[in-house]
Amino acid sequence: MSTAQNHRVEADATDPLGSALPVNMTGRGRAAHSNKAGRFEAESRELMDDGWGTIDELPPIKTEVQTEAARHVITKNTSPDLPFDRSINPYRGCEHGCIYCFARPTHAYMGLSPGLDFESRLFAKPNAAQVLERELGAPSYQPKPIAIGTNTDPYQPIERTQKIMRGILEVLNKTGHPVTIVTKSALVMRDIDILAEMAERNLAKVAISVTTLDRKIARSLEPRASTPTRRLQAIKALSDAGIPTAVLAAPIIPGLTDHELEGILEICKEHGATEASYILLRLPREVSELFKEWLLREAPGSYRRVLSLLRSMRGGKDYDAQWTQRFKGKGPYADQLAKRFQLACKSKGLSSRSLKLSCDHFIKPTCGGVQLSLL
Repeated sequence: MSTAQNHRVEADATDPLGSALPVNMTGRGRAAHSNKAGRFEAESRELMDDGWGTIDELPPIKTEVQTEAARHVITKNTSPDLPFDRSINPYRGCEHGCIYCFARPTHAYMGLSPGLDFESRLFAKPNAAQVLERELGAPSYQPKPIAIGTNTDPYQPIERTQKIMRGILEVLNKTGHPVTIVTKSALVMRDIDILAEMAERNLAKVAISVTTLDRKIARSLEPRASTPTRRLQAIKALSDAGIPTAVLAAPIIPGLTDHELEGILEICKEHGATEASYILLRLPREVSELFKEWLLREAPGSYRRVLSLLRSMRGGKDYDAQWTQRFKGKGPYADQLAKRFQLACKSKGLSSRSLKLSCDHFIKPTCGGVQLSLL
C-alpha cells in the first residue's frame, strides 16, 4: 500500500449527477473511506492498489490522541445565525466519525485530512478547566451562556478516560456560570450529578442530537456515536433528573432521513424532551465529497434524490453558506420542512424556543493566577 494509510482506490467511480469521484476503501468501523490531504497542503497523494491482497487483511485504523496545551478555551463569534456568542471545544477532531460533520474541514488547519484523520487523529486539551477558570476570572469578563458541543462532541468516546468535559463542568458549577450542551452521546449521563445541581439554579440545559431512528443507517452514518436507543435513554435520564432537555433533529438529510422528522420529535417528547430544533444537512468544503462517497457506497439508490433535493434548497449548489439560510435552506422544499417542524412541535407539545438560562449566579473566581482587585 502507498504510504501508511490503509486504503485503495476503485477506478472509474462516477457521480451520477455529473462529476468524477474517487471511491476509496479503508479500515472498518469508520464513516470516511478516504483520507485526502487538506486543502492547505502543498502536495497531494493519489492512492492506488498495489495488488498485495485485500483490504480485509489490513489492521483497522487505530485512534491516536495528542495532547494540546490550550492558551485560551473560550471562543467568541458574532454570527447572526447562532443563539450564543461564546463556546468551548475540549477536543479537535471527533471519534464519532459522523460522515456529514461540518467540522471536518477544520482538521485541514492542522495539516491533516478532513477524512479519516478527522475521526482517528484527535487532539485533547487536558488543561482546559484550568484555563477556563483563569478566563472567567479576568476583570473584564461578563457572563453569558457558554455553548459546548457546537463543533466536535465533548462526550466522544475518549472523554471516558480524558474527563476534560467533566472538569469544565466542575468549574462552571463552582462559579455559577450557565452552559448549554449539544451531544449525540449517552456518556452525558455520567455528569448528571453536576448538571442536575446546575439545573436547579437554571444554569444548564442539554440538547441530544438525533439524526435517525434507523439503527442500520445510524451505524453507517455516525459509526461511533451512541445508538438511537441509547440517546433516547439519555433524554429520559436527563429529564428525570430535572435537567432541561431538548432534541436536535440534525442533520435533516432530504430524501434519506427527512421522513423521520415527526417520528423523532414524537418519541423524544415521550422520553422527556421539552424543546426541539432542526438543522438541514450542511456540506461545506471537503464534507461534500466525503458525503457523496458515503452515499455511493451506502445508499446508491438514494443518491440522485438526496443531492437533487439538497441542491434545490441550496441555490443549485451542494452548500450555500449565506447567513440566515445555511441552517434551514430556502425554496419550496425547505419551506415544507419548516412547516412540518412547526406543526409537529405544536401537536406534540414541544417548544421551538430556547430556554433562557440565568447569569445571576455567577461568582468570578479569584484563583489560578487571576489579578485581584485593588479596591
